[in-house]
Amino acid sequence: MDNKAHRGSIQVLDCQILAHYQFEGDQYILTLDSPEIAKATKPGQFVHITVSDSLAMRRPISIMSVDTDNGTFDLLYKVVGEGTRQLAERKIGEVLSIIGPIGNGFELTDKKLPLLIGGGVGMPPMIAIAQQMKDTNHDPFVILGSEVPFPFTPELSKIGNPCPNASHTMPLLEEWNVACRLASLQDYEGVFKGYVTDLAREYLNTLSTDELAQVEVYSCGPHPMLEAVAKLAKEYDLPCQVSLEEYMACAVGGCAGCVVEVQTDAGPAMKRVCVDGPVFDATTVF
Repeated sequence: MDNKAHRGSIQVLDCQILAHYQFEGDQYILTLDSPEIAKATKPGQFVHITVSDSLAMRRPISIMSVDTDNGTFDLLYKVVGEGTRQLAERKIGEVLSIIGPIGNGFELTDKKLPLLIGGGVGMPPMIAIAQQMKDTNHDPFVILGSEVPFPFTPELSKIGNPCPNASHTMPLLEEWNVACRLASLQDYEGVFKGYVTDLAREYLNTLSTDELAQVEVYSCGPHPMLEAVAKLAKEYDLPCQVSLEEYMACAVGGCAGCVVEVQTDAGPAMKRVCVDGPVFDATTVF
């Protein structure tokens, strides 16, 4: 997307809190009212949110899902500092100032067997992609990883059985008829014990050569996880898009506080994660 056109699509909106659910591990799902954001959002984009009146600095949070019929969108976040702690105290009915949707999201291709890998607070963009693909001719397989209890109650999946060592899924994805399995180093029931890349390898090894040719990897999560995903994709010769997680100040391209080095046809270049990303071709950043 052209950055000038992209900046022109960003809006500043007052959004009312419609629901605010708490889960184990200081994780929350926030539902906000905004027909504009619900309609305009693409998978991989995020919003910049004012968490309270006492903190001027906004916080960037990825959009997890949208409901265009009801004009709402959902955010999943984890309390990691003072900003998110104050956000967790906000109540239903209160209004938050939101800038968004921001960023260049994932480019959905014609590869029919997309592999979506999300870790921790990197899960929401994968859920967003799955939502966009669920009524298309794509047949995605989603892998979600967490080292704290998942921000949902895992349930036994009846969709596919690509990995005998993993049986449980995210209920929302099951409802959408999207195949998903979970991974963790913890001993959670029905959850693959290992890294998301270990589970991805098991899944990829079940595919034929023709099926592998239809796989594109999409991923978001901590930097070490994304490095491992990029390495796995390269090993199997798969295209791979990654969404980077970086600290941001303005989040609209003005301060250049979130720049990363990206390889381009003209050589190395410094790109802003907020508006040039957060999604990049994995081969250009790893």
